[in-house]
Amino acid sequence: MKGLSIKVFADGAVIEDMVKAYETGDIKGFTTNPSLMKKAGIQDYEAFAKDVIQKIPDLPISFEVFEDDFDLMEKEAHKIASWGENVYIKIPIINTKGESSAPLIHKLSKCGYSLNITAILTLDQVRETVDAFELGTKNIVSVFAGRMADSGVNPIPYMKEAASICHEKPGTELLWASSREVYNIFQAEECGADIITCTPAILSKLPNIGKDLYQLSLETVQGFNKDVKALGYSVL
Repeated sequence: MKGLSIKVFADGAVIEDMVKAYETGDIKGFTTNPSLMKKAGIQDYEAFAKDVIQKIPDLPISFEVFEDDFDLMEKEAHKIASWGENVYIKIPIINTKGESSAPLIHKLSKCGYSLNITAILTLDQVRETVDAFELGTKNIVSVFAGRMADSGVNPIPYMKEAASICHEKPGTELLWASSREVYNIFQAEECGADIITCTPAILSKLPNIGKDLYQLSLETVQGFNKDVKALGYSVL
């Protein structure tokens, strides 16, 4: 990771994993979302959020609104903002009806809140998001490069253009979301992204960065051999 300027955020909703990542000193922020909370078995959103903020008081943490109606989203946003000074409010760029969140983004941004606009996959969405931010506020634009790649589209040109748009407005950072592998960190850096989110599974692979490939080959074979012995049988 030496020599890279991009900030790595941990993506998840398991408090133990979040604290472990925080204690490494390498992680610069955290993101959560409803799907991750469902997977982690979170029952009380506010209690979870306040526990996280207490344990991680000095890094940005994004908490997402749950409602689909914009008026209710706004009420949730005000409540989430009250949880802590390091909180970023996550707002999806559209609701389930495909209606743009831009008017709500602008309204919340005028309140001075730090926002993380999520589920972005087009450059038009990037543009309307950045245009909705109030000058002097700090915000994140989360473009789902991994999901873009899953559709067979090369995300690199899109992310480069997204970075250019985001950097037109001071205080706006581009986040490479839905990363799939360690190499995405280097791709995100190349594109000019400011942040990349990584799951615990990806974070666990960071020690492999810079490792000699022959050594990695040897360790791979040794891993296979260990599993063969655990199986307790042979082909012969």
